[in-house]
Amino acid sequence: MKATPGSPLVIAPSLLAADFGRLADEVAAVERSGADWLHLDVMDGHFVPNISFGALVLRALRKRSNLPFDVHLMIAPADPYLAEFAEAGADHITVHAEAGPHLHRSLQTIRGLGKRAGVALNPATPADAVAHVLDLVDIINVMTVNPGFGGQRFLDSQLPKIAELRRMATASGREIRIEVDGGIDKATAPAAIEAGADVLIAGSSIFGKPDYAVAIAALKPGS
Repeated sequence: MKATPGSPLVIAPSLLAADFGRLADEVAAVERSGADWLHLDVMDGHFVPNISFGALVLRALRKRSNLPFDVHLMIAPADPYLAEFAEAGADHITVHAEAGPHLHRSLQTIRGLGKRAGVALNPATPADAVAHVLDLVDIINVMTVNPGFGGQRFLDSQLPKIAELRRMATASGREIRIEVDGGIDKATAPAAIEAGADVLIAGSSIFGKPDYAVAIAALKPGS
């Protein structure tokens, strides 16, 4: 298992799998245990068949953590809420390519707010959906499950897409992070990294374990 050349591997625990009754404690625990980013899935019950949390929760947690907040908006439309999440403390804001008709405009808006801009691709969406916005993208989130619920099985069919996006990112000459989101654990992480991912989003394989530090370390090369 090897990390993508040029970019240190990032482990981003997904808050969706945390104990919602003690979120601040959970965030503190993964921060102490070696998490690099915190991944926050915002779901609206419309774009995806689930509801999670909104900017109020993000704002409250921002006061309790120094981790970069990697905010994944699984909502449609996303544009009316970009400024609100930026103000609440997001460091990165990712929108779905499928969530609206003006991806270019959405990414411009995120960057105009001073945040790193990301685009997420559902399993059925091809890599070339981002071909004409690579100049605006800092992060590409490859959904390796169908979005909306945690604990799903990793879709091996997404590995060629990860590899294709890594090639596209390298050819762009820009530093673009390739995230994988869904079903990541110590069994699936090696293949995702080998394909070109350099950010691993992991939910139940971290928050569902008794020792978060051990769980995070298990996702890294050489473990």
